[in-house]
Amino acid sequence: MQLTPREIVDALDKYIVGQDRAKRAVAVALRNRYRRSCLSDELREEITPKNIIMIGPTGVGKTEIARRLAKLVDAPFVKVEATKYTEVGYVGRDVESMVRDLVDAAIRICMNRRMDDVHLVAEAAAEQTLTDLLLPGAKKREHKQQNPLQILLGTGQPQQSDPEPSEEEKAKRYTERERVLAELRAGRLEQEMVEIEVEEQGGKNDAMFAAGIDLNIGEMFGDFLPKKTKRRKLPVKEARRVIVQQESEKRIDMDDVHREALERAEQDGIIFIDEIDKIAGAERMGGPDVSREGVQRDILPIVEGSVISTKYGPVKTDYMLFIAAGAFHTAKVSDLIPELQGRFPIRVKLDDLSQEDFEKILTQPENAVTKQYTALLSADKVRLSFTPDALKEIAKFAYLANENTENIGARRLHTVMENLLDDISFNANGQHPEIELNIDADYVDEHLGEEFHEDDLHKYIL
Repeated sequence: MQLTPREIVDALDKYIVGQDRAKRAVAVALRNRYRRSCLSDELREEITPKNIIMIGPTGVGKTEIARRLAKLVDAPFVKVEATKYTEVGYVGRDVESMVRDLVDAAIRICMNRRMDDVHLVAEAAAEQTLTDLLLPGAKKREHKQQNPLQILLGTGQPQQSDPEPSEEEKAKRYTERERVLAELRAGRLEQEMVEIEVEEQGGKNDAMFAAGIDLNIGEMFGDFLPKKTKRRKLPVKEARRVIVQQESEKRIDMDDVHREALERAEQDGIIFIDEIDKIAGAERMGGPDVSREGVQRDILPIVEGSVISTKYGPVKTDYMLFIAAGAFHTAKVSDLIPELQGRFPIRVKLDDLSQEDFEKILTQPENAVTKQYTALLSADKVRLSFTPDALKEIAKFAYLANENTENIGARRLHTVMENLLDDISFNANGQHPEIELNIDADYVDEHLGEEFHEDDLHKYIL
């Protein structure tokens, strides 16, 4: 069942306070994807997403709206900063990397879904493997991998088979195996050590990684070269996780995963381009800003619709949803090149956060900052609570800090809360009986009010 625009907005309301216009815009964009999927193939090809530009200062919810939107429908999502593309040749990467990153995100989503599908079967197989490894006197079998070239030339060593056990040995082994299996299922063997074979993870060359070069020898030669493995001794608890992963991968068709991921990236992908205002504006001769219009022209064909080569195959960007965002303090949307402006027909302005908004952010979202700190301190047997007056005071201090210094939006609340709860967080150690602490307005004024002067606002600057 596809979510209606109203249901999408209601879901976003659980995490983002206010910004109704931006929520409505992304909700309609998401619903239009479903509407498009109901059309005939001929008409569907003609309809492309209406990309969005969000205009507003930092910390008001631009990124969170896009991220929560993607999470809501389990869509591939990637966030990039437009400014990093002005640094190509130094630490930046070409603009096509945003599409490749999106495909990687789609691969992870599809892989996790397939892993869930085969998890029960993989767990059962892992249980049998662990039982074999835990049998007393079990013969350690070395799984030596031979070079494919040796196999072709017939120079590999023939593997010797074990002698057939007698019926009595079979019965004894079966009884012992059932005993070990019962112990394993009862959780009494979790700390026993077993030796398993794991794949070695090859690291990338730091210099090549810094230059943005993704070179993997294994991918170049495919399956011709055997994967490097090593034997490790692990407790059963850790070994079970590794073996379940290995057994799951054996049961997944990676070609099928890649095909599905490419389709999902093309049809459902969301690319969030932040700081797009930093590449807008008039060109200057020389200096670090000389490539800003060039970056816009590099981004343009991707947003317009083009085919990008990835290691999993070509990907079309025609039906991906692009959401751009920026503060646009010094530049305007009209400073972008006209062709790029035309590819973002929907523009929504996000509001600055008021003191009332800060108060709502402290309590209403499911991941509210007060709930986070309450949960953290509960680990040290401190039961924290806040009175309504205390929340008003915290909101006031956060609002004033933004007004008098750099406006960093809702992120200011983390700075204020850290300073407010500094003594409690430092002294809580979990060694005492459970303590109940009720934070009221007087406590907030005592810990923040006395030092909260314009001269001391630097303390709250991140």
